[in-house]
Amino acid sequence: MALSGLAQTQSTAKKSGNPVFPGWYADPEGVIFGKQYWIYPTYSAPYEKQIFFDAFSSPDLVTWTKHSRILDSTAVKWAKKAMWAPAIIEKGGKYFLFFGANDIHDEKKEIGGIGVAVADNPAGPFRDYLGKPLVGQIRNGAQPIDQYVFKDKDGQYYLLYGGWGHCNIARLKDDFTGFLPFPDGTIFREMTPKGYVEGPTIFVRKGKYYFMWSEGGWTGPDYSVAYAVADSPFGPFERVGKILQQDPAVATGAGHHSVIQVPGTDDWYIVYHRRPLTETDGNHRETCIDQMYFNIDGSIKPVKITVTGVSAKPLK
Repeated sequence: MALSGLAQTQSTAKKSGNPVFPGWYADPEGVIFGKQYWIYPTYSAPYEKQIFFDAFSSPDLVTWTKHSRILDSTAVKWAKKAMWAPAIIEKGGKYFLFFGANDIHDEKKEIGGIGVAVADNPAGPFRDYLGKPLVGQIRNGAQPIDQYVFKDKDGQYYLLYGGWGHCNIARLKDDFTGFLPFPDGTIFREMTPKGYVEGPTIFVRKGKYYFMWSEGGWTGPDYSVAYAVADSPFGPFERVGKILQQDPAVATGAGHHSVIQVPGTDDWYIVYHRRPLTETDGNHRETCIDQMYFNIDGSIKPVKITVTGVSAKPLK
């Protein structure tokens, strides 16, 4: 599907403001490709209308360009609704977009789960990579949604995912067509810490693995983000505490996030969604960015959610 008429959001302010772009968008995946920041969110609407993804790019976190319908259900024949929470990674000059679709509940009767799409450009257009879900059944009680792809220090790629209070990790094949078993023969290993609900992500800082997830109900004010730290991507992960939650003076339902580190620096940003104080519709969520800081001992400081957002940070 050809892209046309890219809508651009211009800003002359020195700060991004929150939300960083207009529209109802949730579950944002923030990444850096080359000299551009990218955000890939869920289009926040009733499930039957969640049949496409838009993406947004920026050279500095302040000025954002919208790339419309980088992937939609016409390119994924098995996806009928509820296309959720994209995760993206570049490998070998290709861009692989992992996404959930169809909100499946019964592993025997429903087609859906986690799919993969591929493109030659981060703005798409993306096409279905496998022609079927990569994860099409419920394993260890984990709904196949909220996927995150992680490249470990040894080059191994992992898929983390899961709703319904369960999180799995699996070793991806090098070509992302399936999975490699763990030494004990299992494919999907559960790694659910206390309080976990959904929305996993993981990153490495100073040799430590930070595992983060969302807690609470996504339509309520108690939606939030907590984390744990370990020496391995498999844990054991003991919950440390919440670092992102509502501020009744700013917004409610702050959660389902991702993390961006500016290369070569210790500058970190948290990209997340929240609900404006004026809104009661569960789908009225907007994408925001604030800075994330660490204490000397490596613990994460609670994030202050803001209306002003972040300062311009061009990539070098």
